[in-house]
Amino acid sequence: MQARPLGWARNPLTEFDQLLSEMSGLIESTVGGATTAVAWTPSADVAESDDAFRVEIELPGVRSQDIDVEANGQELVVTGEIKEKEHKGVLRRSTRRTGAFEYRLRLPGEVDTEKINARMSDGVLTITVPKAEVAKPRHVEISETSESTGSSG
Repeated sequence: MQARPLGWARNPLTEFDQLLSEMSGLIESTVGGATTAVAWTPSADVAESDDAFRVEIELPGVRSQDIDVEANGQELVVTGEIKEKEHKGVLRRSTRRTGAFEYRLRLPGEVDTEKINARMSDGVLTITVPKAEVAKPRHVEISETSESTGSSG
């Protein structure tokens, strides 16, 4: 198992989100009825290479036109909604996630928001966020100016 870097790549609320989902399902199956709509966070992996961050978000069954990707500085926000499908007959049990979802990520370095690329394939949204080019050090030449000595006459 490859060790993950501490900090930014892991969503600390994942376990809480899973617990909330399980509790909502338990309440709904026991009591019935709808629970309060809360935006859920889809599962994702974040990888870093020398030149970019690559974010893969699992969104099976979601159409690309139902997803919004925004980048503001170092923050990446992916939002959307999975609408519940109409069913014929009585739906006895459903474990599929529906409703609004939101994925937020604060990247640990400067990024080039103008060159972000997103594509959807086989239920996985892949977002490539290029790192900003680091300003390269350059040598600055110092020019000499001759000071004119003022003569008063």
